[in-house]
Amino acid sequence: MTASPLGDYLRGRRAQLTPEALGLPVYGRRRVVGLRREEVAMLTGVSVDYYVRLEQGREVSPSPQVLDSLGEVLRLDDDGRQHLYRLAGLSPRPASPAAVEEVDSSLLELMLSWRDSPALVLGRAFDVLASNPLAEALFGGFPFSRNLTRATFLDPAARTFYPDWHGVAENTVAGLRLADGLTPGNPAIRAVVDELRVKSPDFVRMWDQHDARGKRLTSKRFLHPEVGHLELRVHAFDVRGVPGQELVVYHAPAGSPAAEALALLGTIAATRAVG
Repeated sequence: MTASPLGDYLRGRRAQLTPEALGLPVYGRRRVVGLRREEVAMLTGVSVDYYVRLEQGREVSPSPQVLDSLGEVLRLDDDGRQHLYRLAGLSPRPASPAAVEEVDSSLLELMLSWRDSPALVLGRAFDVLASNPLAEALFGGFPFSRNLTRATFLDPAARTFYPDWHGVAENTVAGLRLADGLTPGNPAIRAVVDELRVKSPDFVRMWDQHDARGKRLTSKRFLHPEVGHLELRVHAFDVRGVPGQELVVYHAPAGSPAAEALALLGTIAATRAVG
């Protein structure tokens, strides 16, 4: 069977759905995890043979109508639908990224002015390209790796640092999968994926689920070794003019315990820098 990114994605997504979730009757013992190909074909309104060809990489030009139907059947959100379209070649590819990812100096200046909010600029593979002092203090200077994907899965301390490690890990993998669809074959992403497929069974399992989605406004919990528990709001912004770069800002409401912890962390970091 010929593999294809589109076929891999379709297989991965149907494996995440149950017939019960789609209101399909279940009879007898099932030999597959998730939906059968026949069930997806029926719900999509295409022949089983056509759908099999899609998964096997023998059909490479599905129509927008078929993709829309697949997106609905597979319960894809907006990011997932865009990823599906890109894999089918029906949306424009972004320009090839520069060999060296650099952060604009004016953005760096802006980040340094945020003394109460940790801020990072991430590259396509979630390399920390820039950070302000409070972010350096929050992440302890990134002692394991300045690649957040590697650190999440390979640093033993990550599972303590992130009390909700499983959710953080799944979101990281889904974001990496989305970035991989935007720039297929990107060497930075490929290097991280190839390494983690060898070193982390958890990564392999999550990567093979084929979730593809970007960051959304949410919150993240940390257990910092110096200031204890923090729950911070996460704001993520695409950096205009540099496709693939993302500005991530962590924020604590004024007067909250997290804001007090960030203030203490900033004081500790400033004292350490002076010393």
